[in-house]
Amino acid sequence: MAASNTTTVRNGIDVDQLTNTIDAIGENPDIAAFTFRASSTWQDGTHSQGRIGAFLHAGAEDDSRSEPFQLTGDEPPVLLGSNQGPNAVELVLQALAFCYAVGYVANAAARGIELTRMDYEVEGDLDVRAFLGLEGGRPGFSEIRVTGHVASPNASNEDLWELCQHVQDTSPVRDLLAEPVPVHTTLEID
Repeated sequence: MAASNTTTVRNGIDVDQLTNTIDAIGENPDIAAFTFRASSTWQDGTHSQGRIGAFLHAGAEDDSRSEPFQLTGDEPPVLLGSNQGPNAVELVLQALAFCYAVGYVANAAARGIELTRMDYEVEGDLDVRAFLGLEGGRPGFSEIRVTGHVASPNASNEDLWELCQHVQDTSPVRDLLAEPVPVHTTLEID
C-alpha cells in the first residue's frame, strides 16, 4: 500500500511546513537570523515613495520577491499633506495589526484551533507638539490600544485568551514598540 502524502492546512497555514520550520530552527539557530530592509524617497511636500524588497536570511540574500513592494506615505491635510497615503505612525499601527494577526493565526493552526474570524483594530494617541519643535510630551505614541475579534468553532474562550497573551508576548512588532531598540542613524551628504 502506498504511503499517503497529506498536508494539514488549518486557517490557511501549512501546519506541516510550520512544524518543519520550527524543528529546523531548533536544530540550527543560525537560520533564525533575518535582516529586513525598507527605503524611502521623498517626492514632494510630505509625500514619499517607499520600497520593501529583498531581505537577508541566514546571511544570504532572499530572491523570492520578483520586485519590491511599493508604498506611498503622506500626511493628512491638517498636517500639511495631501492624503496620498497613510502617514508613518499609521503604518506602525498597521504593522502591529499585521503582526498580531499572523501570530494568532499561525499559533492557532499549530495548536489545532480553527478560526472563522480574526480581526484587529489598533489606535494610538499622539501629540504632535514635540515633532513640531514645541514644548509637549514625547514625539511618539503615548498609548496604543488594540482590540481583537476572534471566533473559533473548536476552542474555548480560555484557549483563545491564552493564545492572545502568547501572541502579545512573542510579537516582534509589539516588542519593538514596548521595549527600547537601539536606532543608529547616519547621513551621507551629496
